[in-house]
Amino acid sequence: MLSLILLMILSLIAFLITDELILKLKNLFINAGLYGIDLCKTDKNKIPEALGVVSGCVFLITCFLFIPIAFGNGLMDTQHFPHNEFAEFLAALLSICCMLLLGFADDVLDLRWRYKLVLPTVASLPLLVVYYVNFNSTTFIIPIPFRSWFGVSVNIGFLYYIYMGMLAVFCTNAINILAGINGIEVGQSFVIALSIVVFDIIELQGDQYKAHTFSLHIMIPYLATTLGLLKHNWYPSRVFVGDTFCYVSGMTFAVVGILSHFSKTVLLFFLPQIINFIYSVPQLFHFIPCPRHRLPKFSAETNLLHASRSIIIKKDMNVFTKVMLQILTLLRLVDFTEDNESITINNMTLINLFLIKLGPMSEVMLTKKILLFQILCSCVAFVIRYPLATYFYDK
Repeated sequence: MLSLILLMILSLIAFLITDELILKLKNLFINAGLYGIDLCKTDKNKIPEALGVVSGCVFLITCFLFIPIAFGNGLMDTQHFPHNEFAEFLAALLSICCMLLLGFADDVLDLRWRYKLVLPTVASLPLLVVYYVNFNSTTFIIPIPFRSWFGVSVNIGFLYYIYMGMLAVFCTNAINILAGINGIEVGQSFVIALSIVVFDIIELQGDQYKAHTFSLHIMIPYLATTLGLLKHNWYPSRVFVGDTFCYVSGMTFAVVGILSHFSKTVLLFFLPQIINFIYSVPQLFHFIPCPRHRLPKFSAETNLLHASRSIIIKKDMNVFTKVMLQILTLLRLVDFTEDNESITINNMTLINLFLIKLGPMSEVMLTKKILLFQILCSCVAFVIRYPLATYFYDK
C-alpha cells in the first residue's frame, strides 16, 4: 500500500512535468519541422506534432524511478529478491520503450502501413519471452455452454503466443485508426486506462492481487502523463500527439493485459475500437477505395464537421464490392448516393458514422459524444465481466 501511495505522488509530479515540458518544447518541435495544420479549423497556424514522445518519456522515467520503491525490500534481502516480478517489470518497460522509439521514427519518417503491423510485433518479443520463461500458460478456459463439446479447457500451445502478438498489433493500431479530431486519441486512451485502473482496484482483494498490483504500477503513471497531454490536446488542440502516443498507449495496454492475465478484459474495454476496426475493414483492406486521411470534412461557413466521402467508380467494381455495398446499405451503415458512373459513400470510420447518424456537429461536441460512447462501452464491459460472466465461467 505504501508503494502505491508513493507511486501516486510520483505520478502527480509526472503530470506537472509533462504539462510544463509540453509548453516549453512546442516551439522546438516546430523549428525541427515536426508540425502540421489543423484541417478542421479556419486558421492555418503551425501545430507541433509527435508530442506524445514527451508524455511517453516522462511516463517511462517515472516507472524507472519507481523501481527502487517497488523492489526496495528485495534489494536489501537479495536471497528473497523477486526475480520473476522484476523481469516482468523490465520486459514491460522495454517493450513500451521500443514502441516509443519506433513510434517517433514513424512520426519523423512517415512509415508505410505494412511496417506499422510489423513494429508492434517486434516490440512485443521481450514481453513474450518473459511470459514464456515465467508462465508458459497457453490454456484457454472453455465457457460453460461449450464444455460438453470441448471440455473444461484447451491448450492451444504456440497459437497463444501468436494471439498475444496480435493483441499488441491490434491495441497499437486500433487507437491510431480512431483518430482525426482534437482530443480523441488521448481521450479514448485515458478512458481505457481509467477503466483498467478501476478493474485493478476491484480485483486487489482477489487471488491475483500481485498481477493487478503490477498493472497499477504501470497504469497509474501512464494515466497521469496522459492527463497532462490531454490538457494540451483537447479542443482547440495546441499540440498533436502523433503515432508515438498511439503506439506507446497500445503497447502499455497490451503489456498489462498479457502479464497481468486479463487480456480478454482489456479487449472488452476496446469495444469502440473493435467496432471501428470491423466497420473500417472494407476500406483498410481496399475492398472499397481508402484515401490516406479519412478525417471528417470541415465546413468553414457553419464551423461544423460533416462526414467525409469516397468515390467508387462503377466500372472498377467487382462482384465482392457490389455485394458488400448492398449489405452495408441494407444495414444503413453508409450514406449512399450514385450516378451513372460512380457511387459516393462516407468514409467508414466510427467518427464518420456518428456524423451520418447524428448529423453535422462541432468538433468538440463530436469528441465528447465519442468519448461518452467509450465510457458507456466500459460500463458494458464491466457488466459483461462480472454479472454476465457467471453464466459462462465458474466463480
